[in-house]
Amino acid sequence: MSYFTIAGVQMHALHHGDNTEAMRHRVDALMTRFPQVQMVLFSELMPMGASPHYAQPLPSDTEAMFCQLALQHRIWLIPGSMFERVGEKIYNTSVVINPLGQVVARYRKMFPFRPFEAGVESGSEFVVFDVPNVGRFGISICYDMWFPETTRTLASMGAEVILHPTMTDTVDRDIELSIARTNAAVNQCYFFDINGAGALGNGRSIVVGPSGDVIHQAGTGEQVMPIEIDLNRVRRERERGLHGLGQPLKSFRDRQVNFSLYANEGGSSPFLDTLGPLVKPIRADIETPPEH
Repeated sequence: MSYFTIAGVQMHALHHGDNTEAMRHRVDALMTRFPQVQMVLFSELMPMGASPHYAQPLPSDTEAMFCQLALQHRIWLIPGSMFERVGEKIYNTSVVINPLGQVVARYRKMFPFRPFEAGVESGSEFVVFDVPNVGRFGISICYDMWFPETTRTLASMGAEVILHPTMTDTVDRDIELSIARTNAAVNQCYFFDINGAGALGNGRSIVVGPSGDVIHQAGTGEQVMPIEIDLNRVRRERERGLHGLGQPLKSFRDRQVNFSLYANEGGSSPFLDTLGPLVKPIRADIETPPEH
C-alpha cells in the first residue's frame, strides 16, 4: 500500500496549561468527519503549553491518555511535543503512538531555540519508524529544520516522510516555509510542518511534496488538514530525479568530498569560533540628552 492519509491539526490552545482535553475533542471530531485518516499530527508543545514548568517524566498520565485515544480510533498519533523531565534535565520530546495504543518512539529535539529556549537540553538520537506496508517516517521539531544535517540524516536513514511539529509565533515564519520546501526537495521526501495558532503559533502550516511543491498551506486560524500522500511518488523521484533531473540523494551518496568541518571537535571552525557567545541581543546604550 503506497497511499496514506495524514491529518495535520493547527489549533488554538493555552500558552501555559493543559490542552489535552481540547486535543481529544479535536481528534474525535476529526475522525468522525474524516474517517479515512490514518495518522494525526499536532504542533509543538500543544499538550501542556510552552512552559517547562509543566514538564513531566515519561511515560506519564498525559502520554497514557494519548495512547488510549490512538487505540480508540486505530490511528497513528503524534501529539506534537511536550516538555519531558529526566532528573534535573528537561527535553522537548515528541512521542509516536501506533494504532494499538503503544509508544513506538520518543524523539528529543536536537536544536532547542537557543538562546530563547533556555534551560532545555539537546537530544542526540535521530528517530525514524516504520508504518507496516506503507513506508518509513522521520521526526524533527521546529528549529531542527534550520540545520540541513537533521533532515539529510533522516532521509539517509530511509525516511520518506518528515513529520515536523513546530511552534512559531515570530516574524521568521516566511523563511521557515521556504526551508520546509527546500528540505523536501533536496531530500526528495514529503514534509509536514504543522504549526500552532493563536498563543501557540502564527499558523501557516505547510505540507510539501518530494519535488518541493506546496500541497497545502494553511491560513493563520484553526484548520484541520487531511492529506493523502503516495509513497510511490517518493520512490519514483528518488529513482529518476525531480522531473527526471536532479537526484540529490544519489549524488550525496556518491560524493567525492569529505566535509572536514564535521571532523573537528564539536563541529566548530576557526571562523565560527569568532562569532561570540549564543546570547539574546540587547539594546545598545543610548546617550541621555542633556537637561535644559
